Amino acid sequence: MQYPEIDPIALQLGPVAIHWYGLMYLLSFLLVYLIGNYRANRIASGWNKEQISDLIFFGALGVVLGGRLGYALFYNFSSYVDNPLNILKVWQGGMSFHGGLIGVIIAMIFFARTRGKTFWQVADFAAVLTPIGLFLGRIANFINQELWGRTTDLPWGIIFPLAGPQARHPSMLYEALLEGLVLFSILWWYSSRKRPDGRVAGLFLCLYGVFRFSVEFVREPDAHIGFIAGDWLTMGHFLCLPMITFGVWLLFTKSD
Repeated sequence: MQYPEIDPIALQLGPVAIHWYGLMYLLSFLLVYLIGNYRANRIASGWNKEQISDLIFFGALGVVLGGRLGYALFYNFSSYVDNPLNILKVWQGGMSFHGGLIGVIIAMIFFARTRGKTFWQVADFAAVLTPIGLFLGRIANFINQELWGRTTDLPWGIIFPLAGPQARHPSMLYEALLEGLVLFSILWWYSSRKRPDGRVAGLFLCLYGVFRFSVEFVREPDAHIGFIAGDWLTMGHFLCLPMITFGVWLLFTKSD
């Protein structure tokens, strides 16, 4: 299949270009706010609209700052050392989920300490909503023609013009499905009953790690990094291992 040639610029207003990538982030925050409020009222969670708004604000800072810094540190350090101001060009893509996760954890620690909640109460509530942003973020990756997969002869392989003439796995769509829709559905179901604090966050870490680890086998490694061990281990694989390990530990050891 041929890539549908989607313009990464959604709207051009004179000299101002509004990119799909940025719009997806704004849509993510809006949906998290709406669904978060619905969930808070539905399960009598002890959360109110003001707290959810504040959580989104701090979470957004953590995602953007952590995601960009994480990408620079884990995936493209030398390039950002040479051109440090490029880290501000969020609309061009280049966000690390693992860096964003670290940024969000720091934001949640601060939020919990200033709002009278425990860290795990905040982490469990946020974990259910995070796949919404992951889904829309991967759709933005597809529009930007970035993070494509390895070559394939499967019938759903897509020819991305920026990746050459060969059909490739649409790995960003695999991730949108697994890390977005599937993960959201499982966490929504699992958290519909009262669980020990930390269990929902643990399930999120475990499942995200497994899904991402699996997709890495068909995702093209970054050209400037390649494989970090053998002919299969990528940076994504490496970063997922501690997530899976810690997630399993939370699932089987965390209690009220």
